[in-house]
Amino acid sequence: MTSPGTLALSTRGLRKSYGSRLALDGLDLSVPTGVVYGFLGPNGAGKTTTMRLLTGLLHPDAGAIELLGRPFRRGDRQRLFEVGALVESPSFYPYLSGRANLRSLAAAGAAVPRGRIEELLELVGLRERANDKVSGYSLGMKQRLGIAGALLSDPRLLLLDEPANGLDPAGIVAMRETLRRLAAAGKTVFVSSHLLAEVQVLADVVGIIAAGRLVREGTLDSLLGDQGVVRVRVPAEQLGPARSTLESIAPVEATEAPAAGSDADRDRWLTVHVPPSRAAEVNRRLAEASIFASGLESGTELEQLFLELTGGGASIEGVMQGIGTPDAGGPVA
Repeated sequence: MTSPGTLALSTRGLRKSYGSRLALDGLDLSVPTGVVYGFLGPNGAGKTTTMRLLTGLLHPDAGAIELLGRPFRRGDRQRLFEVGALVESPSFYPYLSGRANLRSLAAAGAAVPRGRIEELLELVGLRERANDKVSGYSLGMKQRLGIAGALLSDPRLLLLDEPANGLDPAGIVAMRETLRRLAAAGKTVFVSSHLLAEVQVLADVVGIIAAGRLVREGTLDSLLGDQGVVRVRVPAEQLGPARSTLESIAPVEATEAPAAGSDADRDRWLTVHVPPSRAAEVNRRLAEASIFASGLESGTELEQLFLELTGGGASIEGVMQGIGTPDAGGPVA
């Protein structure tokens, strides 16, 4: 956990209900300054409700929110001039150009320095299309324009809900680099996302929620430190001895056999729960028992930790693929 006074955003005991349905049940978040914070949870866990509360679109039933070291309460909307936000799908005037839409946003908020709009259009890769009407923009272009709008006032804290929505792979990489640069410059980036693999390469700190409560929070390195695995492939007839040998090191699980008739249909995979740095030890132990591995893989997976902490979650296929976003038309979590 981060010591008091160094947090860009925190919530304590945050609760919110929609009628009889409890969306948040005492949520506690601690977001350090100058990091990319990945906010994760299965559909219905409370992510969108949290984003709406942090931006003043909803008010909590109980609990407290602090933004940039100060309490954020009902009526503090002007405080959001220090916070940039993109929650759900960005909305623009379709008959105006991208540049004109940013000018309209700038006129409605805090003062924007001269040249800021052109700088942001360049940053998000829309300089060449800035004079085109937004009605002709793709979903990914609208998403990038939304991020430019969130950055207009050069905020210290940036709240982004599914910022990679609609972006192609190149756009996702560019987005990642942009957010990392912002964090390196001292800004705090709070990202709610379904894309676990992207969060794993983007975030410094991760918070995972399930059923409206925080179930794990910490630096990505610390969270994945206990999630390291080494996977080893051994001949089927040696599966039992190999498992017995490796269980002297750590817990071992046998994975599914390959499809019948494949080149490796006589081999089986074992997963050993040790850090990747111990892969050589796993191989050596097997060799000492005259068991010779035909394959060896290692890694740490945020996906594995997510599934363990959320019990598989709701609509896991949607979580893994980045689809299945709740309908924005009604109360969602």
